[in-house]
Amino acid sequence: MVARFPTAIALAPLVMLSFPADELRLLSAAICAVAAVMLATLVAREMAKDQRILVLGAGAMASQLIEEIEAVRPRRYIVAGVVDDTPPPPGSAVSARWLGRCDRLAEIVAQVQPARIVVAVADRRERLPLESLLESRVRGIVVEDALDFYEQLTGKIAIEALRPSMLFLSKGFRNHGAAQVTARVVSVMVAAIGLVLLLPLLMAIAVAVTLDSRGPVFFIQQRASQAGRPFGLVKFRTMHPCDEPPSEWVLDNVTRITRLGRYLRRFRLDELPQVVNVLRGEMNLIGPRPHPTRNHAFFMEQIAYYGLRSTVRPGVTGWAQVRYGYANNLEEETEKMRYDLYYIKNRSLWLDVRILLETVGIVLFGKGASVARRPSPLRDEMPRRAVARRPVSGVAYVAVESGSSPAQNPVARSA
Repeated sequence: MVARFPTAIALAPLVMLSFPADELRLLSAAICAVAAVMLATLVAREMAKDQRILVLGAGAMASQLIEEIEAVRPRRYIVAGVVDDTPPPPGSAVSARWLGRCDRLAEIVAQVQPARIVVAVADRRERLPLESLLESRVRGIVVEDALDFYEQLTGKIAIEALRPSMLFLSKGFRNHGAAQVTARVVSVMVAAIGLVLLLPLLMAIAVAVTLDSRGPVFFIQQRASQAGRPFGLVKFRTMHPCDEPPSEWVLDNVTRITRLGRYLRRFRLDELPQVVNVLRGEMNLIGPRPHPTRNHAFFMEQIAYYGLRSTVRPGVTGWAQVRYGYANNLEEETEKMRYDLYYIKNRSLWLDVRILLETVGIVLFGKGASVARRPSPLRDEMPRRAVARRPVSGVAYVAVESGSSPAQNPVARSA
């Protein structure tokens, strides 16, 4: 079909000349319809093909990238192999995929015929086979940086391998001017309309909370807004009051969740009062979820680039919320930071609409939960710089890695 499509288009004028003028319009419409169907079929077939990818580099970033590629369902890419000057250690994730050294790249490309070469070499000084890469590029093979490809594939940014220069030289991070004003105007309009429409539901939930268990109707917690300013985030109470909970991680307080609270949290209805925070200017409708103020300084020390979250207003819902869910330890918070950083970089009205639609789906189908919907894909071979960068002084609580006991985990909930 690929070969016949240009031929059909080229012969179309000759065919049209043989028809009377009064039938020319009908014939033109028929030819356009046939051409559109053929083109759509061609595009669909090309998109359905599994693209073969050749990874240049065999380090931690390459391992993580391969893992993410193979986790995507339905499968969009096939890893043809890995090229690196140093053979991977036996038993590693990429050892069985090693095809040879970088100086054999042209030969390997001719052998595996990849559609894309992803450059995941950590130290690129005097290691990149520039001539072979350029030759592959001009022959129609896509040559792409591993971080850019990882971002497009997963909807998050690999902060462990991120260099500061990539941030200020990036085309993204347009969080000022028209983008900021548009986000604010849309948030206020939707929050105002939502408050009016949802008022009967809010009153019904308030009565139900009062009847279900003792305690206040609302739960107000100090959270960090834009630039780290504290504000009182308003939610419906979903837990029994407790003087000294073991921690404020959700999983450590499951036994405190009320009967009604389980349903409110499942459908995210406990978050509805935050339209008031939006109208007061403390939050937007869409943005990174605000963390408790007592966690803010701690995460600044422990999670790389965490301070960038404070450059935008927090949101009632966000990219990390719909793609990952709740976090219950520092590693999961770091994973959510990858999604938040992606949002801050690629923030747009269309991305906000997508987040809003996915949030509606979560509410309607009850996918909101107190656990992460997507387990962290980190592995031991990945750098841990973004999880624990340096010890924290003057902080009386520490975050707990997976497998620690609840009593050691007093960092506040950050959903």
